[in-house]
Amino acid sequence: MSKNLSRFILKLFGWEVNFDVQPIPDKFILAVVPHTSNWDFFLGLFTRGVMGTDSKYIGKKSLFRWPFGPVFRWLGGYPVDRSKNSNFVDSVVDIFNSKEKFSIALAPEGTRKKVDKLKTGFYYIAKGAHIPIILVRFDYQNREVTFSDPFFTTDDKEADFKFIDDHFRGTLGKIPENSYLYGE
Repeated sequence: MSKNLSRFILKLFGWEVNFDVQPIPDKFILAVVPHTSNWDFFLGLFTRGVMGTDSKYIGKKSLFRWPFGPVFRWLGGYPVDRSKNSNFVDSVVDIFNSKEKFSIALAPEGTRKKVDKLKTGFYYIAKGAHIPIILVRFDYQNREVTFSDPFFTTDDKEADFKFIDDHFRGTLGKIPENSYLYGE
């Protein structure tokens, strides 16, 4: 979908997307928080349109079954089997290493329910593929999507996650009480 059409549709619903990452890296991970509602998917599709990138997304495998599976794939989805212990991180690192340009969006909360800590897969994918992470806030309170500057993981995981948590702190999703770090 074109940038202008995506921006127009979001404006109709009162949303603003502030994407000023320049230059856009060839490879990156978009870590999107909070993820509290199925509506986040549509917000993400239109946000991708505003960005003007062909970022893919990762979703649970059950979403990719008939009849909607082909549609989710056409929209850029990659299914993930969360029921068994697969080598997910290494598989995604291999995808990044095999492409000149590639980006994915994922929700580090891993669910639409309230969580107290983020899953770490996105972090280890970025570390293993030597690519930056761009933190994306879906702020339903202010109807605004904002992006961090790209950052690379360091050898200090604790400091990295403090930076990530600080970035997302106070951001309310569609269902505020399910937002990451809500009420802390």
